[in-house]
Amino acid sequence: MGYYDNDEYPNSESRQSPKRRRGGWFVSGFLGAVVGIIFFFLISPFLENQGWLPNNNSNDQTTTTQNATGPTKNMNVDVTSAVTKAVDNVSPAVVAVINLQSANLFDNQYTESGIGSGIIYKKDSQYAYVVTNNHVVEGAGKVEVRFDDQNKVDAKVLGTDSLYDLAVLQIPSKDVKKVAQFGNSNNLKRGEPVIAIGNPLGFSGSVTEGIVSSQARSISRTIDLKNGGQVTWNAEVIQTDAAINPGNSGGALVNIDGQVIGINSLKIAESSVEGIGFAIPIDVASPVINQLEKEGKVERPYIGVSMADLAQLPATAIQQLKVPNSVKAGIVATDIVSGGPGAKAGLQTGDVIVAINNHKIQADESDSATTDFSTYLYTHLKVGQEVKLKIYRNGQAKTLTIKLGGKVFS
Repeated sequence: MGYYDNDEYPNSESRQSPKRRRGGWFVSGFLGAVVGIIFFFLISPFLENQGWLPNNNSNDQTTTTQNATGPTKNMNVDVTSAVTKAVDNVSPAVVAVINLQSANLFDNQYTESGIGSGIIYKKDSQYAYVVTNNHVVEGAGKVEVRFDDQNKVDAKVLGTDSLYDLAVLQIPSKDVKKVAQFGNSNNLKRGEPVIAIGNPLGFSGSVTEGIVSSQARSISRTIDLKNGGQVTWNAEVIQTDAAINPGNSGGALVNIDGQVIGINSLKIAESSVEGIGFAIPIDVASPVINQLEKEGKVERPYIGVSMADLAQLPATAIQQLKVPNSVKAGIVATDIVSGGPGAKAGLQTGDVIVAINNHKIQADESDSATTDFSTYLYTHLKVGQEVKLKIYRNGQAKTLTIKLGGKVFS
């Protein structure tokens, strides 16, 4: 007997299996395959829902990998939406506007003084045109425009308007890839979604989303004139809760269709106030933009009178003017410009204007009579138009006809 006995390693005869009929093996194998296929189709929906099988009927692709903690799903999800489409449509037309200034008149070295945003709204074979805010380029010795690919070009300031806080720039068109489309701000509704695109704090192409809080909000603005005077009037703006921060000025407020419906301009910057931003309605801005592009300036109606609010005068001064007690609001002509429209119409110092073209001068806690008068003058009247002023002179009511002159607020 050897080291291994025959119980562990039987001889060749004992290892032979009995012969089977081939027909039985084929039938059983075929039936097993059929059962397996049916079982697979029955449980495949469950496997797909669990992410263990790819779903070929979906646009989203899912793959499964195995790690030490179990199966992990890697998903590619299509996040394209109306908002992302609108942003993609407008973003290439929103640029950075860089205000460069030199230390002195004899120095050709310019340094960055401020940065804002602008919108490319028009392009021809030679030039493209950018609208921004007046305060973005104010005081600049040189202006540059920076595209979303970070390339820069020099810009020429064609015209500015401090009243509406608008400026138009001209740049070479060869580097311009996209022009923004203007929409209709008159059709805006409260609660409508809007998107603000600009360069807040120098972060180019930044996007914030919000809604229209008010489509026609009136806010008081005081404009410092270059001759040292001031003008206060009520500007009509779009109010939104889309974040508008320093650097967003001049950028685009866009509707869900990717159309520019406002030009970002103002923000209440108090620490106690959040979510209040303002934009110039595009239907208000468009006539100003066109005039700045073609003529380089915008003339506003002008009377040639320095004014004071009647209600803010001392009681003794009001008594000297002999204004009837029934007159609660009006503006007093404190100085008449020689040769101006007011002087030509016979307006005198001490006259109290109480109405213009049947618009009764009003005043309340939020607005003075001078603000109400200026707002009506700039928003309802035109240069060269004849208007009627109702005045009180030495207690007597008079009506003067005046032909409005024109004045540039740059």
